[in-house]
Amino acid sequence: MGSEALEFFSCDNGFCYEPKKHITMEESDLPIHDGSWFEEEISVDLKWSFALNSVLYKGISEYQDIALLDTKHFGKVLVIDGKMQSAEVDEFIYHECLIHPALLCHQNPKNVFIMGGGEGSAAREALRHKSMEKVVMCDIDQEVVDFCKKHLTANHEAFCNKKLNLVINDAKAELEQRREKFDIIVGDLADPVEGGPCYQLYTKSFYENILKPKLNDNGIFVTQAGPAGVFTHKEVFSSIYNTIKRVFKYVLAYTAHVPSFADTWGWVMASDQPFCLDAGKLDKKIAERIEGELLYLNGASFFSSTILNKTVAKTLKNESHVYTEDDARFIHGHGVAFRN
Repeated sequence: MGSEALEFFSCDNGFCYEPKKHITMEESDLPIHDGSWFEEEISVDLKWSFALNSVLYKGISEYQDIALLDTKHFGKVLVIDGKMQSAEVDEFIYHECLIHPALLCHQNPKNVFIMGGGEGSAAREALRHKSMEKVVMCDIDQEVVDFCKKHLTANHEAFCNKKLNLVINDAKAELEQRREKFDIIVGDLADPVEGGPCYQLYTKSFYENILKPKLNDNGIFVTQAGPAGVFTHKEVFSSIYNTIKRVFKYVLAYTAHVPSFADTWGWVMASDQPFCLDAGKLDKKIAERIEGELLYLNGASFFSSTILNKTVAKTLKNESHVYTEDDARFIHGHGVAFRN
């Protein structure tokens, strides 16, 4: 793995310092011992650090750098291409927000297609819906799926569920070749980075020509849309929102704070049918449709998540950029293909 993506530094007497040479994951022995830290480079002048107990897994696949870290504060965390993807203690916030609003806004969701989602958490949440008959999870990276199946114990039951159809393929190619249509299509993709495997799945041509034709008439599309904080929402969030607005009649952006991401996060939900945002009706649906209790989401919290602060709302209203293959926006960082 490249040192740009995954770096460590040590602490002595309670003071953290950068050594003259960063210790990369390739150079470090397993396990990483107490006193080591993982650094995620948010931007060229900002880093987010996590104290580690150990490194449980590290490797590089055909598509991505992969690491599973045991952190002191957030438990097990999945890191891909140097970016925090999911933390054991708060992943429920991200995945409840990604999955349940779209399924609750649909009259009777029976099948779901998940683009990405290799760790299995999105599938886990979708399978909690009593009406669900089939969940297709399509991830491009066999290695990510294999080690998540092995190490992320919270998702073992989901991976074993007979309703789950796990496919290893490029989601674009998989949707193109499938004849069936879906009630819900979910984008649980990594953030678009230069050299990453999935930035083309955020483009207008993909949404318009490939994804939308695979939705049923009352179908709903939802995607994670990157950082949505006051200082970060212009990276990709506003562009993804504006791009989807060019394809669907009803488009809804919503946000939530995810502590392990060190930022507010954004999602975009879209359909050609209007959404019901009545908090009482949503609570009733949650009680009737979902097995078990949600930890984060209820009707009122979802409704409030759609009310954006003035700065972000103004940007979304005025955004003109449309995401295309030739005019893409990226968050800070690089994928394997770029570094090679």
